[in-house]
Amino acid sequence: MPRIGAHVSIAGGFWRAIHRGMELGCEAIQIFTKNTNQWRAKPLERDEILKWNSARSESGIHPIVAHSSYLINIGTDDGSLWEKSIASLECELERCEVLAIPYFVLHPGSHRGRGAEYGLKRAAEALNRVHGEHSDWRVVICIEHMSGQGNVLCSSLEETARLLNLVEDKKRMGVCLDTCHLFEAGYDYRTPRRYLSFMRQLDETVGAHFVKCWHINDSKSALGSRVDRHQHIGQGEIGCKGIALVLNDPQWLDHPMLLETPKEKDPLLWDRKNLQVLRELRQA
Repeated sequence: MPRIGAHVSIAGGFWRAIHRGMELGCEAIQIFTKNTNQWRAKPLERDEILKWNSARSESGIHPIVAHSSYLINIGTDDGSLWEKSIASLECELERCEVLAIPYFVLHPGSHRGRGAEYGLKRAAEALNRVHGEHSDWRVVICIEHMSGQGNVLCSSLEETARLLNLVEDKKRMGVCLDTCHLFEAGYDYRTPRRYLSFMRQLDETVGAHFVKCWHINDSKSALGSRVDRHQHIGQGEIGCKGIALVLNDPQWLDHPMLLETPKEKDPLLWDRKNLQVLRELRQA
């Protein structure tokens, strides 16, 4: 079975994210490694690392996935922004190494009107540079498949595959699929027949072996809308049957499947509700 969990807050200390995951009954969790609205972060204190390691050992939660901050845009034609994005990416990856986080989910960025091929080459150049300058790092960068808003890269399987092909060190690359983003990008997998068709497309482009984790969200937006609007499980356009097809596919055994559903006014309450729905669907 896949390992079900949610994105949890690091407020008050990294180790508190693990405690929040335990409180929710998570089998896996996703976190940010720093403030998402700041480019840099101070080095982690030894005490923080020890508390993190202790909490993780106690929890049994694994794997733990990190998500990139929203400022990063490695597909941009703006030289200053590109350099700051690389520096921030290195900062966050270094934190993953220190915290022994195996997967880092990265939004590929926007080409800002220069065209997808330009943006993909720019993104690959950044990734190749980071890999080259930090050859000892082992964290796997997972490119997130996007919904297709504006000039954002990788809203098609073909673009995602193209980016992977441009990166030299493929063993340190992966993909994160988001049920909401896929649907909004035009991929309909809500019936067994359509799901099998989507899986054939995935195998023929990206390759299912590159998929390291999933974001599990329903969608407020219609199929192919290219508008990124997450919804609670079973309350959106995808519905429980479509989500269940992903959850119960045996090829995703032990893959983390992580909620990014709306938090509303009481985040823990809504995470509990959505996690319970996922557990019921997984057992169906």
